[in-house]
Amino acid sequence: MAFLRVIDRDGKEHRVEGKSGLKVMETLRDLDYGVAAICGGMCSCATCHVYVDPDWQERLPSPMSDELELLRELSQYQDNSRLSCQIEFTPALDGLRVTIAPDE
Repeated sequence: MAFLRVIDRDGKEHRVEGKSGLKVMETLRDLDYGVAAICGGMCSCATCHVYVDPDWQERLPSPMSDELELLRELSQYQDNSRLSCQIEFTPALDGLRVTIAPDE
C-alpha cells in the first residue's frame, strides 16, 4: 500500500492511502481538509492547487503548458506549485509530500 503525506491548511501533516492510477486530486478531494476540485480534474479552475515538496519535484513529470499558464495566474503561485489533478499517483510516488495551497 502506497501513501501520500498531506499537509493541510492548518500545517498538520496527514498520512493517507494513495490510490494507484488515480490523480492525486481524487484522493485529496475526498478528505475533510482536502481540495475543492471544482472542475473535476479538467485543469480549468486551480482549486486543487498544491505545493510539492522540493524533494519530490524532480520525480514528477513536468507540468504541461496549460497547467503552468493557470498556475502562474494564481496569487499564491510558487516554483513548486502543481495542480493535483495533473499528477497521477503510482506506487513509485509512495511517500509523496504535498501541501494544500491557500484558497484563492
